[in-house]
Amino acid sequence: MGIILKPIDVVDNITREEFLEKYLKPRRPVVMKNMARNWPAYQKWTMDYVKEVVGDVEVPLYDSKKADPGAPINTPTTKMKFGDYIDLIQREPTDLRIFFFDPIKHANKLMDDFIAPKELMGGFLDKYPSMFFGGKSSVTFLHFDIDMAHIFHTHFNGRKHVKLFEYKWKERLYKLPYATYALEDYDIDNPDFEKYPALDGVEGIECFLEHGDTLFMPTGWWHWMKYLDGSFSISLRAWDKSWAVKAHSIWNLTVQRKFDDIMKSNFKNTYMDWKEKAAVKTAEMALKRCLPK
Repeated sequence: MGIILKPIDVVDNITREEFLEKYLKPRRPVVMKNMARNWPAYQKWTMDYVKEVVGDVEVPLYDSKKADPGAPINTPTTKMKFGDYIDLIQREPTDLRIFFFDPIKHANKLMDDFIAPKELMGGFLDKYPSMFFGGKSSVTFLHFDIDMAHIFHTHFNGRKHVKLFEYKWKERLYKLPYATYALEDYDIDNPDFEKYPALDGVEGIECFLEHGDTLFMPTGWWHWMKYLDGSFSISLRAWDKSWAVKAHSIWNLTVQRKFDDIMKSNFKNTYMDWKEKAAVKTAEMALKRCLPK
């Protein structure tokens, strides 16, 4: 059977009513082809442009290696000047990525180049939205966003492969306890179903983003992303109206994250071994019970 991936809905344009009824209320992803075409960024945001306006700020870089259980979460692999990194991803494949660094804070003029889609919904959060950069073949591991926000993810200067899974599949995806990411020992793009049988039959959605495409990812959706070219994206985040979702976000950001940091700091490999074994056990139980139903 394998992992069952359906193509995502793709629209050129969409009205507020259509967006609310078809995607926001049922929490279904969609790709919007034209949403960003009226942004100045659609024409302006080339690699050379962002390199020029951000400059030579030193940036943290992350690779595809499994996280060190003894290191705090989101510890970078290395650092590099932003301009040198842009040169690198234009020149050759690399698994190095930028996230948890916000170029917009170092180049406020970028704020003038995009427009939050408030005609579709309210609740937008960020003064400085997040930007993500990756080299060709670099991968963002399978996870869901800790703040449980809705995401409008617009891509620039290349292509990106995205796989999406509804939150209800978390046990079958080998979610680690007290974390928002999955077991890092399997490749969701080419899984070993004998070793990880709970993945067999998992249902998801697949899409390929090109320059200017905007992916709407509803709250809680798991996502895996692969840069098919050296390129970058911007994510605009908005609150869900549900107080239950807001409470889940606060729990993740405060109690869960703090507990996880303390346990990793004090117990390192012992704690991570327990987490991985617990993820496998939970996945196997979910498979036996044919979850989710």
